[in-house]
Amino acid sequence: DVMALVEDIQVTSILDNEASLGPEDWADSAGSNSIYTAILSRNETVKDAKRLKTFLELRDKYVHKKVLFEDPLFPADDTTLFYSRKCPMKFEWKRPSEICENPQFIIDGANRTDICQGELGDCWLLAAIACLTLNEKLLYRVIPPDQSFTENYAGIFHFQFWRYGEWIDVVVDDRIPTCNNQLVFTKSYRNNEFWSALLEKAYAKLHGSYEALKGGNTLEAMEDFTGGVTEFFDLEEAPKELYKIMRKALERGSLMGCSIDVFSASDIESRTEVGLVRGHAYSITGLEECEQATKNTKIRLIRMRNPWGWVLWKGPWSTNSEEWSTLCVADKNNLKKQTVETSEFWMSFDDFKKNFTKLEICNLTPDTLQGDWRHSWTVAVNEGRWVRGSSAGGCRNFPDTFWTNPQYRLRLYEEDDDPEDEQVACTVVVALMQKGRRKERSKGAKLFTIGFSIYEVLNHSMRGCNQHLQKDFFLYTASKAKCKTYINLREVTERFRLPPGEYVIIPSTFHPHEEGEFILRPIVFVSDRAHANKEIAHDGILGERKKKKPKVKQGEKHEETEEEKQFRAIYKQIAGEDMQICANELKVVMKRVLDKHNEIKTEGFSLETCRSMIALMDTDGTGKLNLQEFKHLWRKIKEWQIIFKRYDQDKSCSISSFEMRNAVNDAGFQLNSQLYDIIAMRYADEHLNIDFDSFICCFVRLEGMFRAFKAFDKDGDGIIKLNVLEWLQLTMYS
Repeated sequence: DVMALVEDIQVTSILDNEASLGPEDWADSAGSNSIYTAILSRNETVKDAKRLKTFLELRDKYVHKKVLFEDPLFPADDTTLFYSRKCPMKFEWKRPSEICENPQFIIDGANRTDICQGELGDCWLLAAIACLTLNEKLLYRVIPPDQSFTENYAGIFHFQFWRYGEWIDVVVDDRIPTCNNQLVFTKSYRNNEFWSALLEKAYAKLHGSYEALKGGNTLEAMEDFTGGVTEFFDLEEAPKELYKIMRKALERGSLMGCSIDVFSASDIESRTEVGLVRGHAYSITGLEECEQATKNTKIRLIRMRNPWGWVLWKGPWSTNSEEWSTLCVADKNNLKKQTVETSEFWMSFDDFKKNFTKLEICNLTPDTLQGDWRHSWTVAVNEGRWVRGSSAGGCRNFPDTFWTNPQYRLRLYEEDDDPEDEQVACTVVVALMQKGRRKERSKGAKLFTIGFSIYEVLNHSMRGCNQHLQKDFFLYTASKAKCKTYINLREVTERFRLPPGEYVIIPSTFHPHEEGEFILRPIVFVSDRAHANKEIAHDGILGERKKKKPKVKQGEKHEETEEEKQFRAIYKQIAGEDMQICANELKVVMKRVLDKHNEIKTEGFSLETCRSMIALMDTDGTGKLNLQEFKHLWRKIKEWQIIFKRYDQDKSCSISSFEMRNAVNDAGFQLNSQLYDIIAMRYADEHLNIDFDSFICCFVRLEGMFRAFKAFDKDGDGIIKLNVLEWLQLTMYS
């Protein structure tokens, strides 16, 4: 997905000839360029420098040609505006120089007053941008500042966003939709400032269109601007220590937003009696605790911002309200100095909890933060996917498949150093994000209903191992913690305090069989000595378990059973005097043999399966099977048949693709989660069942691939090196 996204939106898809640059290369090529000097001084990553170098080369190319850049991936036409309807008015795409005189990218620094909402319902995005402006270091990572409409101007600008674990560069031209020479969407209160409008355009490009930004969650944009881990609080059930949580969050540079729930379409953007707007996203920009001199008490105040650019709050602590007279002069002047009259307002913390229903906090992760904050916690990013029929097991309501979901281990060893109570516990925030659903809106994609559960591993034999926990574990073990509810948001996040120990996190969709990709990020509030979590399945194939061979006493003669005599007779009848059979003959033999076992309903194996069987058992290289080789094959099939019957509990001559994980394990193969997904996709039918023929075909393929690998693994270290002919030999053999 990341690579596909790079091809769609990154400038590196246009110019990628500097992929091998090292620090010494871009240091030399930087020359006196101030952007490069800033990057070197801030110790940014080599990737950041490469992206910047590529953008500069592309920009300079157009400057040299004296041609203004036109983005072929996000054209200035109706297709990038709306996907579900026609444009409601005639839009004209204009460059800033066509809209006003003396256009500027940023005037006197980018700040929260530069963000005024237009005709697009993306207040959630603008609230996040307003929060972003409070942290200059974060702001100028998203909005590279050394861009202008004068020096080296070529109609091209770039912005950086965090996308599923990686920072990417999004390049846009500066043609912006207008009507009557006015910007239609986001704008600055200054008519000649354009950074906010171009940032919105880059974010629209990231998601495929402007319409894709209609309606959303402030947390979503906060994460895309910071790479942070977000938390959601229902203020009706707010924890007692909420003020302390918010205070610490602001001190760490976290971004915060809030809103009031709506319960019908008519409620959207309607006003409360005190002037607040329902269904509208507000930014939280400050917290203060002040002395009320006249009452000899302390009052907690919170500073809010309305993205619309004007204030509607009419309650206590609104502008010129009588409450201001209760403060001492110093506090009053301090708060007034912090407030931008046209867009910000103060209210009491109690009124905040009474009037708002949702609070959203974006905690900045170590790769975003600088200085000592890096050691406040550790974050592990786990990318995974739910595959229909294999690892899309649904929630705990579906016990037969729940256990097949991806499983991740989490080890907590260091308890909190400033607990709210005397309980020994470790604070952890778990964030589960589904990928790519907003961008796929135009194709009908909707957000899945997602959530997760956490189980403690108490059994010592299960600790520290990579064993996928089986169904019985979840049938008889209660979860230690879980998300409050499964919900159709891009990300579900919960904060927990758990005793030190080892845990397993199970991310899932609510219903089984829903395919999608996700990122699971636990953020552990401990020192960097903590153990990061990891997926249980290994990255590589584990191999086959060795089985003990039955001992045969010396001199003991094996006598044929009645069944073996029948096989010999059938085999001789078809094979002829040479007692060798080819794939076509094997197909006939297997059909006759299986017909004698009427408990298995089968149409017989395909010719391709029979060829694979011969490749598996042909030890003498004749391309045919002799009787001994056939007997060996039949013994294998009988072993696999017993396993098949074990999971075919309804006698339907098929097993659920979810059970294939156990069946493969019972046969002695240990695979990783990706291979179980491949098996389900390749061998299951539309009803997610695997019939006997497909079951045997899969096992023959696995057996053959392991045997072929071992043949090339001369020194037995589990690693082989092949040239192209050897690779073809290996794949053709199997």
